Amino acid sequence: MSQSIETRCIHGDIHKYREDSRAISFPIYQTASFSHMEPGHNGSGFDYTRESNPTRSRVEETVASLENAAEAVAFSSGMAAITACFELFRPGDHVICSEDLYGGTVRLFHNISEKNGLVIDFVDSTDLNAVKAAIRPATKAIYVETPSNPMMNVTDLRGCAALAKAHGALLIVDNTFLSPYFQNPIDLGADIVLHSGSKFLGGHNDTISGFLCTADQELGDRVRLIAKTLGNTLAPFDSWLVLRGLKTLAVRMERQQKTALTLAIWLSAQPWVKKVYHIGLPDHPGYEVNAGQSRGFGSTFSFAVDSKETALKILQGVRLITFAESLGGTESLITYPVVQTHPDVPAEVREHLGITDTLLRLSVGLENEMDLIADLKAVTED
Repeated sequence: MSQSIETRCIHGDIHKYREDSRAISFPIYQTASFSHMEPGHNGSGFDYTRESNPTRSRVEETVASLENAAEAVAFSSGMAAITACFELFRPGDHVICSEDLYGGTVRLFHNISEKNGLVIDFVDSTDLNAVKAAIRPATKAIYVETPSNPMMNVTDLRGCAALAKAHGALLIVDNTFLSPYFQNPIDLGADIVLHSGSKFLGGHNDTISGFLCTADQELGDRVRLIAKTLGNTLAPFDSWLVLRGLKTLAVRMERQQKTALTLAIWLSAQPWVKKVYHIGLPDHPGYEVNAGQSRGFGSTFSFAVDSKETALKILQGVRLITFAESLGGTESLITYPVVQTHPDVPAEVREHLGITDTLLRLSVGLENEMDLIADLKAVTED
């Protein structure tokens, strides 16, 4: 019997795992090591928590179930997950990336991946012809965020998967913004799906984590070996926090999405707002593509205001909405990408992408929608 995604958020794949104690809340196995019954056999399947731990295994199996993945590996952060992912490649390998990415990812590529001999090209991945033109014999992967951070660009995952498959490359998709509740890239042809689990999966702005989910077991085994070797796996307590957060993923995503759309529509009518970048608005250029590959549009979006002064006034004046980095939690957060999430992206690239000093990113939480609107009104109408 297969379960719906709402049920799997709470129970995971009940056919794969049952905890011996029958505890409703899965236990935190806060231990560094596990005893052995005899050389080469410990009885439990666990040896050392850096390599494996029952609490981490449980959250990995739950995330794998939600992403329809063969395997999921949990890391100490989203950046740790991306770092491990790029250890799949060798010096001289070529990777095509979306030009609009989280700034920390760009920093990793420029300061670490290129130092290690990888060749990385950034292209407008919303244009499949541009992606195709960038492919070369050494291309080993296409890496995309959809929707992207912070400009909310939408990439055609089926189209990118076809291009990757035709050239023997991997398609890697950052699915953080929509979560597995709204989008399953593996079903659309992706080979690897990654998450900053600090965001919607954990959902409470209280822990840092990352996940790599693979479409096949062989690739999953390679990722797990890399994680074991690098040692950047997720701790038991943090695994438990994400596991707890996942139980409410479905209800959070639905409520936050509804409120975010209300705010996006309201912002679109304000004279001090120049543009709203929300993939749930029909005038968004990626609206149809997103509608064809996902079940929703999430609760994070960006908007441009009429001046830097207005942007700073909002950031410094809001009281209910918190001026902070991150997204996907129960509290609404407003972020200034130009100085918070993307300062390491070259200025000319930021300008090209639209990441200017008038751009704000809003992650809508679980507060009442009218209270959030009132908070913004109090700042902009005084």
